[in-house]
Amino acid sequence: MARPLLRPLAAALLLAAGAAQAVPYKVTLLVRADDPRLARDRVERAYLGHPGGPAGDGLQVAIKEAAFELDAAGTALNLDTVAVADAAAARAAAQKAEKAGAAVLLTDLDAATTLAVADAVQRPVLNLGAGDDRLRQQDCRPRLLHLAPSERMRADALAQTLAARKWPQVLLLTGPTPQDAERSAVAQAAIKRYGLKLVGNKPFKLSADPRERALANPLLLTGGATYDAVWVVDSDGEFARSLPYRTALPRPVVGDAGLVALAWHAQFERFGAPQVARRFAKATGRPMTAPDWASWMAGKTLVAAAVAAPKGPQTSFEKALLEGSVDGSKGVVMSFRPWDGQLRQPLLLTDGQGVISTAPVEGVLHPKNVLDTLGADAPEKLCKARP
Repeated sequence: MARPLLRPLAAALLLAAGAAQAVPYKVTLLVRADDPRLARDRVERAYLGHPGGPAGDGLQVAIKEAAFELDAAGTALNLDTVAVADAAAARAAAQKAEKAGAAVLLTDLDAATTLAVADAVQRPVLNLGAGDDRLRQQDCRPRLLHLAPSERMRADALAQTLAARKWPQVLLLTGPTPQDAERSAVAQAAIKRYGLKLVGNKPFKLSADPRERALANPLLLTGGATYDAVWVVDSDGEFARSLPYRTALPRPVVGDAGLVALAWHAQFERFGAPQVARRFAKATGRPMTAPDWASWMAGKTLVAAAVAAPKGPQTSFEKALLEGSVDGSKGVVMSFRPWDGQLRQPLLLTDGQGVISTAPVEGVLHPKNVLDTLGADAPEKLCKARP
């Protein structure tokens, strides 16, 4: 009579033995020391697309949500966060983490510092914050993956929306920084790609110099032209937030204010998104922003890889990471593009109060995957580090 009881006991012992051999994966997150984006005055302004808090928040929420799944697989993710002051410090911290056994590194850094990390280690690097297209194109790396959407993806989402709404004539306003100039070039490429017409490209500048006052006057900047929409490129965000309803013609504003293309907005109401937003808000005490979604998605991606390869080796974990697919509560299963390491994903079009629409826009077609209409497609590949 006692023999049937031995079978469950034996199974439990086998499971325990397997769990004992499983690998707790070490994860190192590198962030900016004294990150100016997280200064109190900037966070309080809540610029659309800008961080609302530390990148580690989304990771911790994702790992905590998956605690049962990780336990069942007999594995774990141990997160360590390191603040770095510059590229040299980031390189040294990455090498130290690799020597200490980190299976993967994550970065919430600028493009140049992200590249320094990717070149310093032989481990996968997950980019959470840098949207620069060069990281996906000419400056790509074989183990560098991108959770945040690229600038071109965001620009394509806006251009698709303008084309679908039949607002073809676009007035472009570009800020004074080098980053603004790069992003303005991306916007112009998207405008051309989707058959829109650029009726003008005017510079703006917030300045205390009376001689430059006209460069910050919305009426003067948007006067003297006919357009269907005003596209503003403002990486800082301060000028853009004051532009809607102040244009010379009563027209919509898009880009960095008005209608903005983002990876996430806390008011998205489909595909289980409200539950994700509520769990994040409960854990952190603040709304979930687009950068938070990228870090949360990185956590889900790491969980999936760890569960797929709970006993290692590192090569199995990396393969599961590079080739896996994950649901991100946006209605589709998402995976990394093999030609540039970018996570395929729909984007949300929001005015800051709610989600107006999504991209890819209905009616936009692609021979293989419609998500590849956002960003650089395979035939446009400039990345030589990937097959």
